[in-house]
Amino acid sequence: MGLGITGSLMLGVSAPTASAAEDHWVSDALTTFVRSGPTDGYRIVGTVEAGQPVELLEVQNDYSKIRTDSGDVVWLPSSELQKTQSVNARVPTLSAKVKSLTSRLDGIDQEWETRVADMKVGLETRQARIEELEQASNSQSSELAEARDKMGRMQALLDTQKQDLLVRYFMYGGGVAGAGLLVGLIVPHLPRRKKKRHGFL
Repeated sequence: MGLGITGSLMLGVSAPTASAAEDHWVSDALTTFVRSGPTDGYRIVGTVEAGQPVELLEVQNDYSKIRTDSGDVVWLPSSELQKTQSVNARVPTLSAKVKSLTSRLDGIDQEWETRVADMKVGLETRQARIEELEQASNSQSSELAEARDKMGRMQALLDTQKQDLLVRYFMYGGGVAGAGLLVGLIVPHLPRRKKKRHGFL
């Protein structure tokens, strides 16, 4: 069974121990020598690569009996085994995860840039609409001010015409009154015609 990365497996027992075959990994030491038996007295028969997956067959004293990928059955110090996959073995998996995360981040960045661009266009559209409304409001305000000014001028002209009319009315009324007074003064002094007496020659 495959296991994750942790510390080295420390296996030390005083008597031979039989166990079911388990997946282990050689620790990340640069070189791990393997022997033909479970003690330092047995001859070295080769090496295994750091991070290489092996099958644990048996533990005896400070040594573990393993089967390599090539099928060789050898012994190595238990301290050189670990239950977790080595860093070197996990590099391809980690690289794939990094690549996947990078791709996702690139997608998120692209999506965010698209959303920001859309928001920018929306803001520019709203700003243009606001400016258009402001221009229309300013134009209406200008027209309103012009209409009020024109109304003020017309009101002033009307007031002037009313004043002129009143002056003319008073002048006309005064003229009529003056003429009537003059007639009243003149008429009494006009000579009267003598009435003819009827029946006398």
